[in-house]
Amino acid sequence: MATALGISAILLWGILALLGTMTTSLPAFKLLFICFAISALIMFARRMIRGERILRRPNLPLRSWLIGITGLFGFHFFYFMALRQAPALEVSLIVYLWPLLLAVLVAHSDQRLRALLGGLVGFIGIVVLMSGKGELTLSGDSTLGYLLAILCALIWSNYSAYLARSPGKVDDIGWISLAVAGLSLLAHLILESNFSLDASLWQFSSSEWLGAILLGLGPVGGAFYLWDIGLKQGNKTLLASLSFFAPLISSVALVVAGQDKPSVELLISVGLIMLGGLIANRNSQKPRTKTLDNTTP
Repeated sequence: MATALGISAILLWGILALLGTMTTSLPAFKLLFICFAISALIMFARRMIRGERILRRPNLPLRSWLIGITGLFGFHFFYFMALRQAPALEVSLIVYLWPLLLAVLVAHSDQRLRALLGGLVGFIGIVVLMSGKGELTLSGDSTLGYLLAILCALIWSNYSAYLARSPGKVDDIGWISLAVAGLSLLAHLILESNFSLDASLWQFSSSEWLGAILLGLGPVGGAFYLWDIGLKQGNKTLLASLSFFAPLISSVALVVAGQDKPSVELLISVGLIMLGGLIANRNSQKPRTKTLDNTTP
């Protein structure tokens, strides 16, 4: 069940681009503030439904606060900054190194080479998919953007690996989301609105509000709870491999919605990602035969 919830998070990330088309006119950090505020509300709503004390204080060590905020806010912050310095296609491609890194981080020592090989095949699938969306041209003028994208991949893979090892409760995501919402609002005021508190700037269309709410309940909010459960209690290696499907699901969703066209690259990508998953998750341990040994140590 936990693995299924983790897969649900990947599916939600797969529809991120489709839902994002409803909020393209909103400043990035303003949208992030709304999404993480909704993410925090999920925790409070869950407590209310279960009859628990709504404002019960979190029992989070400082390390969990720092890693959680770095993971959820740091990833998005550096992603948005990378998009200002480099083309979106190249940035997205580099960021999707994180499933490969995560596969290696969560694999057992005797499975790391297999996880690396499977991750590389899956990543090649992502390269093929994105090559069909435009020309990939790594430019020296965009070096800073590429470095920021690499930082994003390192942040999310290590944050996810930490989730897999930590014994924290799922409610921790709600408190961290609340902190991230505050930081996102601060970033919006500093970077996007020059500290303007004009109420008219928060008047969105019904479509924009719907998109923001769906993002907060799904890919940029609710999915983080599902990912937490999946990594803590589910099959971590499988989830790392299946993460490569997120951009693939995104492309399929856009095709189904009529906002993109099917392509040969899409089919090739499916095959490569599936092959990578099989390589990474195949059990390499041979069954051991029991032998009788009458000798003494």
